[in-house]
Amino acid sequence: MRDWGVQGGLGLGVLVDEISREPQVGQLCFLDDDGKRRVFAGALELLERVGMVVDHGEAAAMLLAAGCTARRDGTVSVPEDVVRRALETAPRVVDLYDREGSTALSLGDRRSYFGTGSDLLWTFDLETGERRRSRLDDVARAARLVDGLPHLDFVMSSAYPNDVDPHQAYVQSFAAMLRSTTKPIVAIAEHGDDLRAMCELGAAVRGSADGLRDKPCFAVYAEPTSPLRHSAQAVDKLLVCARAGVPCIYVPAPLMGATAPVTVAGYLALGTAESLLGLVVHQLCRPGAPFVYGHGHAVLDMTTAQSAYNALEGYVIEMGMVEMAKWLDLPNFANAGTTDSQLVDAQAGLEVGQETLLVMQAGSNLNHNAGYLDFGLTVAPEMIVMTDEVVGRCRRLLAGITVDDETLALNVIADVGPAGNFLRHRHTRRNLRADQWSSTLLNRERRAAWLGRGGLDLRERARLKALEILATHESPPLCPEIEEEVGELVSRFGEGSRAEQLADAQR
Repeated sequence: MRDWGVQGGLGLGVLVDEISREPQVGQLCFLDDDGKRRVFAGALELLERVGMVVDHGEAAAMLLAAGCTARRDGTVSVPEDVVRRALETAPRVVDLYDREGSTALSLGDRRSYFGTGSDLLWTFDLETGERRRSRLDDVARAARLVDGLPHLDFVMSSAYPNDVDPHQAYVQSFAAMLRSTTKPIVAIAEHGDDLRAMCELGAAVRGSADGLRDKPCFAVYAEPTSPLRHSAQAVDKLLVCARAGVPCIYVPAPLMGATAPVTVAGYLALGTAESLLGLVVHQLCRPGAPFVYGHGHAVLDMTTAQSAYNALEGYVIEMGMVEMAKWLDLPNFANAGTTDSQLVDAQAGLEVGQETLLVMQAGSNLNHNAGYLDFGLTVAPEMIVMTDEVVGRCRRLLAGITVDDETLALNVIADVGPAGNFLRHRHTRRNLRADQWSSTLLNRERRAAWLGRGGLDLRERARLKALEILATHESPPLCPEIEEEVGELVSRFGEGSRAEQLADAQR
């Protein structure tokens, strides 16, 4: 039974200055239990006293039937007991499956998974190095690249296909990913109609709608409009996901200092309230449907008026959000592998490395945006490769230290004796691969050897590795019958979109 220990006395929480509990090995703590209770209490107060605008008739009716109140100002007041019922029915673990039907991700507890982001308008071309507008083939290439990388676990579109009609872009991107990877997909949808088309595509891959519900091969990202508003499109995605059994990631993305308070605790309270409103609607539609909690951590840089992905305060928000997810016993969505730099440079390495290690130490579950540069406008495929390396390195680092007879090696030390060496000992050969992590990108050569191999920097080595993977790795294709069905569904959706556009133009 979940027990969040909040009984009245609602008020906003504060971050503590000192960690009040000893963290487990390799883990962090940014909020003590009192801080978490107060953030949750603040979210409950916002939901009940301030209320939210819900621009969706069916969802608003569900809320009223559940005991919520409609106010004259257009907001809906959500009482605490309605929120608690939704938290009780929400699953603690959300599973995602690969295209073949095997369990790939088990979201919950402290399991951390990593993947690309979505919808980047610009791409650094791997062949020319030039920054250009993204295309549909960039979506397919990014998916195939991730499919060939060992430490990235799921795929988002990475690029936004500027060469496709915008009302068909998300369905076309989804189909391109289905064809290019067996790994789970996190999809973006414009509205409920194209999301329904994606569910049809997923059902075609899985064999039926029931098969998709039993073993979903994709999840859907949706977000409200901060502060305190839930659009018809966002809520429609919640309902479509709930009914189809496809996990819904409902993540507000307020901007600290603009559409959210400038304080970390206030940001956490607002983001938690907005995500929980989505949870309430989702669980009212279908109790037990898979839901992923979270909120963004964008910070308005007051010196440049730029929304920063990697502001230090944003990292603190992100850590607080992950800890709230653990406290609420909900799977969470977060960031990793992103930089605000315009290039794959030292700043990019610093930001990607720091955030990836932080979210892994925090136990964040589903972490997207590998390859993001330029405040979420540009993707660099070579940085996707670099993030894969960082994830592998951090996983080895946080695996901790195994202490047993084999690793203590007392008999081995005695066998080698004073002034001996361990290089030729069987123990070294036996444990070398397990205990020494090997990089495929970082330079471990003397200067002469490095120069002999071209004197390449990290970005160039990552670029060449990306080109090699794309030249040699092929994801298993869809079987001919499924490929034909996918093609027909995409064409049918395109025809429907064009007819709808013509009708709108005539009106």
